[in-house]
Amino acid sequence: MKQLNPFQLTYAAKENGILREALSDWGISKRTLASVKYGGGLILVNGAEVTVRHIVEKGDAVTVIFPLEELGGGLKAELGPLKIIHEDEALLIVDKPALQNTIPSREHPGGSLANFVAQHFEDNGVPATLHIATRLDRDTSGLVCIAKNRHIHHTLSLQQQSKRMKRQYEAFVHGTVGEKDFLITEPIGRKDGSIIEREVRQDGKFAETAVEVLHDFGEFSHLRLQLNTGRTHQIRVHLSHIGHPLIGDDLYGGSRSIIERQALHCRSLELLHPVSGEKMFFESLLHDDMAALLQVKR
Repeated sequence: MKQLNPFQLTYAAKENGILREALSDWGISKRTLASVKYGGGLILVNGAEVTVRHIVEKGDAVTVIFPLEELGGGLKAELGPLKIIHEDEALLIVDKPALQNTIPSREHPGGSLANFVAQHFEDNGVPATLHIATRLDRDTSGLVCIAKNRHIHHTLSLQQQSKRMKRQYEAFVHGTVGEKDFLITEPIGRKDGSIIEREVRQDGKFAETAVEVLHDFGEFSHLRLQLNTGRTHQIRVHLSHIGHPLIGDDLYGGSRSIIERQALHCRSLELLHPVSGEKMFFESLLHDDMAALLQVKR
């Protein structure tokens, strides 16, 4: 195993002031600062250790050395295949196959994406627990974004909240969808009596999905979708609500007669790199079982 090196970031102070305020302006949360203070991290100004009460001057070099993170006791590292799309010191982007859990569950305690990533981190000396920024359902295939540090995860969460992170999906649904380009804006909440199923309900949380019809095949339609919010089962619930459930999604009214999983794929992911600020775009082509639905109609 490679040597573990703590993740660190260096900033240039833009003006004179209290360091705590400068750190907040750079997007470092109070929770992250607490982990630095009590978990073995350091804050340096021009190479000297300081506290958050230190007064910085314009141009000072402020370095935050984040503490080493430990893998949670409930997650077992497990060797398995990973299709890595991109990896750097802050991010890991992978292409998840269908029928694989993102994280372990009671029914599937092993073989999850998280198990395999944990082994990858261990083998490559990445001192991080699992920070999955964009989780996918077991049946859903496609791109998953994983942060290598608590602070990076916080930064990505802020991007999701401000809609600077964009995720597009492709899906196949039953029937002909009348409109070609529209928004579904309906609140989503947990269905009474179920710990898994969600539904559109007026006391639910605001949820919005953008829908574009790519092809109408009569029996089913090929859609492009963009999540404007990130509620559990959002796409599945919204499409079922308008009378066009995902093919293969038997929980929400779809049939498994032509595909044995919900026909949903995270096709693209756009974000700003949480360290450099560079705009990044990643793409994953439809997996074979969904691509086969298009071939049947050609």
